[in-house]
Parts: sequence; C-alpha cells; structure tokens
Amino acid sequence: MTFFTSLPVSLQTLLLLLASNVFMTFAWYGHLRNMATAPWYAAALVSWGIALFEYLLQVPANRIGYTQFSVAQLKIMQEVITLSVFVPFAVFYLEEPLKLDYLWAALCMVGAVYFIFRSH
Repeated sequence: MTFFTSLPVSLQTLLLLLASNVFMTFAWYGHLRNMATAPWYAAALVSWGIALFEYLLQVPANRIGYTQFSVAQLKIMQEVITLSVFVPFAVFYLEEPLKLDYLWAALCMVGAVYFIFRSH
C-alpha cells in the first residue's frame, strides 16, 4: 500500500475509480448474461454482493480525490470512466454491437470535462 499512497492524488483517484467501475459494471449488468434465467431477486442479491466491492473502492476514491478535486470534477471523472469501462464491457462481454453512438456520447463527455475543469 505504500507504493499506492506514494502516487499522486489524481492517479490514486483515477485508479480507484477505474477499479470501482469494473465492479459496478459487473454488478449492474453482469447478471444479464450470467443469471438471465435466475429470478430477479437472486440477481439482485448477487449484484449487491459485487457492489460492496465497488463501494469499498469508490468511497476511498472520492475521499482521496476530494482533497484535490471538487465534487463536480469527481462526478465527471466518474462518468467518463464509467463510459470507458462500459463500452468494452458491452461489446466484449455482453456481445453488443459497437455503435457510433458511443463515440458521440464520448464527445459529449469531453465537453462536460471541459466545462467542469476549465475554471481550475
């Protein structure tokens, strides 16, 4: 853990948010493939179990990040990372088609990043 804490705050935040998003994406959407025939409440319980790990990373990410970033900046970082994790997950894990709409959504996120970070 000493190595991790020696990293810049921005990188610590980014890595924790990235890892938490992997868990979040599996918690929210993994059951669509793995538990398609299971009752919804079973999928919900499994998802909650996975989401615990997401929170164990998300909470420290926000606490660490808040020492350098505003809440709005943390939220936009989260959304950009979410899209960055979700697209490969949808394409490779759920075997959804890759669409240009993902590119347009990413471009909108670039605009969001610009507006949230421009005053700092």
